[in-house]
Amino acid sequence: MDMAYILCGALTGLLVGLTGVGGGALMTPLLILFFHIDPLVAVSTDLWFASLTKMVGLLIHQRHAQVDWSVVRRLLLGSLPVTVIILLMISTGVEFSKSVSMTRGIGAVVLLTSIGLFASPWLSRQARQTRIDQPVVFKRLQGPATTVFGAALGACVALTSVGAGAIGTLVLMLLYPLRMSPKKLVATDIAHAMPLALVTAIGYTLLGVPDFGLLQLLLYGALPAVIVGSLLTQRFPARLVQLLLAGVLLLVGFKTVLI
Repeated sequence: MDMAYILCGALTGLLVGLTGVGGGALMTPLLILFFHIDPLVAVSTDLWFASLTKMVGLLIHQRHAQVDWSVVRRLLLGSLPVTVIILLMISTGVEFSKSVSMTRGIGAVVLLTSIGLFASPWLSRQARQTRIDQPVVFKRLQGPATTVFGAALGACVALTSVGAGAIGTLVLMLLYPLRMSPKKLVATDIAHAMPLALVTAIGYTLLGVPDFGLLQLLLYGALPAVIVGSLLTQRFPARLVQLLLAGVLLLVGFKTVLI
């Protein structure tokens, strides 16, 4: 069983390094479906997993000066306050969901992520055309929309651990179609997802939820793999990996929703 956890971590870490996507979207459903981990424990443990693996990926991407820090700040302006508010509500006894509905909610977000990944070329073309046709309106709405979407991402991450990388990538692609190259998009998304996941993970830790023994096994596989993936992203066809990931998430999402 220990080796299965290590291999699971390695697969997820590789995808995180290559695409910036796949941490919560893949890890949390896998822990619930195949290892029968309690959903809340899976979410909180995966948040630590995501924050640490993305930290390694960020250090590598930052060396290539790919992160757009002004966009990261806009996202965090929305995501961090919402995350803190949700954690405070949970700490005071507010119960957002039962285990089954929480699992299905995770599945729904994973399905949305999969559909977005499949449709990303079309979505990118539409966003690019809108940016060109209506530059003044687009630029005026770009900053506030980034913060609003950041808030939505904060809620998703706090409740499901899914969204910071997966949906965040799609958001950046839609809001910055001319400004973000594929490599810059991945790096900027990781730079936002890492502190968001870390703050949420610390919050859950104060509530005594994560399984650190499980986390250790996952990291044994993930940390070397995320380094390899982050280095390969400079030369690897990211769209091919993206389509493969989208297919896996589609299957996992359906399975999780129907649990």
